[in-house]
Amino acid sequence: MLNPEDLYELDTDLPEMSGPVLLHSLDGFVDAGSTGQLVREHILDALEHRVIARFDVDSLIDYRARRPPMTFDRDHWAAYEAPELVVRLVHDEAGTPFLLLSGPEPDRLWEGFTASVLHLVERLGAGLVVGFHGIPMGVPHTRPVGITSHATRPELIDRGTWFDKVQVPGSAAGLLELRLGEAGHDAVGLAVHVPHYLSQSAYPAAAVAALEAIIAATGLALPVDAVRRAAAATDAEIAEQVEGNDEVEKVVRALEQQYDAFAGAAERDSLLAESQDMPTADELAAQFEQFLAEQDGPDASP
Repeated sequence: MLNPEDLYELDTDLPEMSGPVLLHSLDGFVDAGSTGQLVREHILDALEHRVIARFDVDSLIDYRARRPPMTFDRDHWAAYEAPELVVRLVHDEAGTPFLLLSGPEPDRLWEGFTASVLHLVERLGAGLVVGFHGIPMGVPHTRPVGITSHATRPELIDRGTWFDKVQVPGSAAGLLELRLGEAGHDAVGLAVHVPHYLSQSAYPAAAVAALEAIIAATGLALPVDAVRRAAAATDAEIAEQVEGNDEVEKVVRALEQQYDAFAGAAERDSLLAESQDMPTADELAAQFEQFLAEQDGPDASP
């Protein structure tokens, strides 16, 4: 078993912190609507930050599975964009310090990685760990964005769940939350519901929901206005695509009826437990193909 300190280097010049929040969002697992990516980019664009810890990506990343980009200039290799898995020290709008772990999800040594993060949590005295990402759901874009919350203690969340007991492919973030709970640390996970026909596009409304949930869980003063404006612009584009298209409107209305039926029935605990016909992702994607083509891709504007 590796020594947890072998997988990361920590800056020695750190300020005094009292129970800082640690946010985490890793690339590589499900992130419908680029929810986690949008939140990370917004936080780093809007708030003061610096890297205080770096993980050993050579030990954690399979480069052949996710080849880092290199630049070839005429007759020589000019640049190499090495992946970074780092912890940043960020200050919110009130000057409160918090931590943000981001980068590619490790391909290997998950137990070693989670042990290293746990070691960092204890070394830095983090009081609460919060992860966030988007998941595709059979919900319409015309209804409030939902969130499935989970935590190491029931007292940490006040939201009902749309899920019963399910088995899903594992993730480093999920394993981290599990191991934190086993070690007696408080951790919360936020899975934001993204309409499955928009899951491949940047969907700022989901990022707004994630930010608001993070603020509610942590008390951090995070800016949200810029993301709200991006969400309003995207929602207007979606409405324009839908308007006048009878087939799309019919499918959206069906999703609305389904959503309202589930949301209005207090006795129903799980959306996935009900056996009703839902429009498939393929049916919806065919109608939204043009919109997705315009919005898709890592460089697409929200």
